[in-house]
Amino acid sequence: MDVRLGARLAELRSERGWSLGELAERSGVSRSTLSRAERAEISPTAALLNRLCAVYGRTMSQLLSEVEVEPVPVMRAADQAVWTDEASGFVRRSVSPPHAGLRGELGEGCLGAGADIAYDRPPVPGLEQHIWVLDGTLEVTAQNVEHRLDAGDCLRLRVWGPTRFRCPGPADVRYALVVVLP
Repeated sequence: MDVRLGARLAELRSERGWSLGELAERSGVSRSTLSRAERAEISPTAALLNRLCAVYGRTMSQLLSEVEVEPVPVMRAADQAVWTDEASGFVRRSVSPPHAGLRGELGEGCLGAGADIAYDRPPVPGLEQHIWVLDGTLEVTAQNVEHRLDAGDCLRLRVWGPTRFRCPGPADVRYALVVVLP
């Protein structure tokens, strides 16, 4: 997965005719980190992918689906792409069958107790999100408002600025995330 993802990141940069330096300026990510991610020498973190998605105007699910195979109508659980951010312990499962032509996507997120992920911007401004907590507790901060969500709770919002996802514990949290492009 990291090799295909790195190749796709290099391809997106090349399609725009950008050097690593230009992409570094646009994304706020160092040239060396970008180069290592494109060569699959590192596995990108959620925060890094979020910055690159913002530059390329894609959601994380769209980017990950672009390194998968042809679209299918049914995505079997065993075939769903699972990506782990080793730095934070965040695990993301792409549940929806990938399809570049559709605007809505369903994913599953899991955070361990104490995990905290901050995104400095949405991958696509105005992105609609529905966050439905399946197990545990999740604290989501968006537009300087903190929302505490327990099992069964669902938060719907449009994302315009920084967001933060935190699992206060004591148990891990598992949640469904629906994203809809504006």
